Amino acid sequence: MARIGAKRTTGWKATIAVAMSNYIEAGSIIAIATSLGFWQVEFGFTDGFAGLLAALSANAFGAAVGAIIGGPLCDRLGRKFIYTYDLMLYMVGVLIAAFAVNSGMLMLAFILTGIAVGAGVPASWTYIAEEAPSAQRAKHVGTAQLAWSVGPAIGFLLAALLEPMGLFGSRIIFIHLFVVAFITWWVRQGLSESKRWTETKNLRVQNGSQKVLGGRGFKALLGRKKNLTALLFLIGVYGFWNTVAGQAGIFMPRVYDAAGFTNSQQQFFLQSFLWLCTVIGTYFGFMLLADRMSRRLLYFIGAAMGIAGWVVLVYLPASGWTMFAFAVLWGLASGIGAQAFYGLWTAELFSTQYRASAQGLLFFAARIMVGLLSYGFPVWLVSMGLHGLGAILIAILAVSLIVGSIWAPNTQGKSLEEIEQERYGADEPDLARV
Repeated sequence: MARIGAKRTTGWKATIAVAMSNYIEAGSIIAIATSLGFWQVEFGFTDGFAGLLAALSANAFGAAVGAIIGGPLCDRLGRKFIYTYDLMLYMVGVLIAAFAVNSGMLMLAFILTGIAVGAGVPASWTYIAEEAPSAQRAKHVGTAQLAWSVGPAIGFLLAALLEPMGLFGSRIIFIHLFVVAFITWWVRQGLSESKRWTETKNLRVQNGSQKVLGGRGFKALLGRKKNLTALLFLIGVYGFWNTVAGQAGIFMPRVYDAAGFTNSQQQFFLQSFLWLCTVIGTYFGFMLLADRMSRRLLYFIGAAMGIAGWVVLVYLPASGWTMFAFAVLWGLASGIGAQAFYGLWTAELFSTQYRASAQGLLFFAARIMVGLLSYGFPVWLVSMGLHGLGAILIAILAVSLIVGSIWAPNTQGKSLEEIEQERYGADEPDLARV
């Protein structure tokens, strides 16, 4: 419910307010990534426990749980419902992290922030796509990707500047996330509900039958073959890519150590530059081009650049130029690659009544995949070495490249209703014109 007397938040302001879920998500992951070593020294836990913390956080299982709960709630109770409550839980979590005095508090903080992030991110992709003009849907959806890129750029820059302060500097980063979350929550109180969700709800009430409207939630989502093939396609695109990106997000300092680039402050500055490249790739690559040029070609370019970046990092001798090349290639690739297309295609390939449920299920699957690898990643990096583990990461990225490049859908420039008619036929329930 909007604040009494508050000015209604619409247009690009609404898009940006909703997209901040992605800044907060990425900020959480980077705060954990840059602080994990300090926490480990402070509390004396093992590499295995560090992997468990990462697996339970916003980077993996915590977000997975939030997504599988938040997606269906978003379809049942509305997109705005999630925005009213998820950031409250998030703010509690980051405050506990900021003032944690033992590993138990730290684990609780990571789980709470993870659940909040998981609930909020699918809702944000859904809301933005539903409210965006058809001819600029990629540009609007790209705003979420842009926020997701700015978060790490700022997070790593803060980590580099505060690195001399040790763990206290990391606590400041978590406090900064609390402040951003509060401001975002306040702005969001002026958001209106998604018009497409509202019209679908009204149709359901008028018809008085979910059979007429095709149902909603996981039962309806999984009851159609076209939905199942779309889910498998998007897991191939995003699930596999994100399995690697999740490790890069939270364990990149350890990967740099394994590559011979060991100065932690320099690592943080390099990561900040990498994410600046992602910001550039997102805006000039995805936001400006994905509504104009062949999406299949654009996706292929991004995926190929990502693989090239990891080949450089894993197999070329460590040097300043090697690290710079990796940062540019992987950074730009992340801006125009799988995550931005995932947000776009998931909104386009599913009907309004279960669009957020699809987002939640896919986000759940992707985070579970990240969590499974995260749990053993620190140990495997030591036992297998960068060459061994890096080869596995490159193979995983290759799967994402192949799936997205071959089976990219032809949805460019079409309204969500037109796409639904093409995919499901005229009897599909959600064909309200908005």
